[in-house]
Amino acid sequence: AKLKSFAAKIIQLLKEWTETFPYDFQDEKSMKELKEIAHRITQCDEENGTVKKIISQMTQNLLMALSARSQYQEIREKFRQPVTDKGTILKTKPQSTQKDILSVCCDPLILAQQLTYIELERVSNIYPEDLMQIVSHMDSLDNHKCRSDVTKTYNLEAYDNWFNCLSMLVATEICRVVKKKQRTRMVEFFIDVARECFNIGNFNSMMAIISGMNLSPVARLKKTWSKVKTAKFDVLEHHMDPSSNFCNYRTALQGAAQRSQTANSSREKIVIPVFNLFIKDIYFLHKIHTNRLPNGQINFKKFWEISRQIHDFLTWKQVECPFEKDKKIQSYLLTAPIYSEEALFIASFESEGPENHMEKDSWKTLR
Repeated sequence: AKLKSFAAKIIQLLKEWTETFPYDFQDEKSMKELKEIAHRITQCDEENGTVKKIISQMTQNLLMALSARSQYQEIREKFRQPVTDKGTILKTKPQSTQKDILSVCCDPLILAQQLTYIELERVSNIYPEDLMQIVSHMDSLDNHKCRSDVTKTYNLEAYDNWFNCLSMLVATEICRVVKKKQRTRMVEFFIDVARECFNIGNFNSMMAIISGMNLSPVARLKKTWSKVKTAKFDVLEHHMDPSSNFCNYRTALQGAAQRSQTANSSREKIVIPVFNLFIKDIYFLHKIHTNRLPNGQINFKKFWEISRQIHDFLTWKQVECPFEKDKKIQSYLLTAPIYSEEALFIASFESEGPENHMEKDSWKTLR
């Protein structure tokens, strides 16, 4: 009788839990516990069978969600391995006929749109439990426990890999260009692409491009940079200035979020935060604030704040991409060869020779 009086509340809780965090039920132990609770509640309502129908539907939806996500894990992209064969890079200079990003897409706006398409596709595969995994992982480390029941989330890793691949692709495209004039054009092209990403609200791609251009093999190309009109790049770097906890970026993100709330079109609704910073914010929120107040009560303020951050992210990830997919451009972005850090330095030194003793020593070692 006691159980019957609040069975509806238990069902509501389980329904929301299984819909929002299906991964919590992926191991046998938790699924068994769920079934046991469901069985007990069903017994309270044997007369009309309404509860049984609801529970049956809930279990079916849960199994479908788990199946869909495990399929995504199985078919997730195998990321490109960087080109590491030094001999190949040293012996075969890139031919003028060799394909580069400009031969595939020379319009910065279109490339920014295709990058946004890829970002939204990857973001759509990140779920609340992936984000809460950060908190779970931290708790298990703090308690010196091995959380074998928590499956490592590949979705966060895959998204992080995408950021790194894009940074390395930008550096590769710049370093492998032999002629200074064309190299200057390539640098200016990526600056324009990053600016278009900023205008769209795609801060993650913008940051990846800037990171790629700030890598040492690219940054050391002084003769190339001397020919680049850097005013636009300075503006982008100002937006991504790390001082005061990325204050400028956070202001820009807030502006994009406000625009998104009042927007009528999908184009204006796009908000893709710098994912690494977003993850760090959740990490520090959890690390700095205690789970309980000095009086022993739960610190609801902390959890509301984490919840708000995740809720914002879930709102942004539901935006439908307003740009049409260009298979040719996306295929290039996702499969074009990228150099390892070592290979980037070799290409960089071949383009502009070493200038000081340290660079000369590095060049000698690499050769």
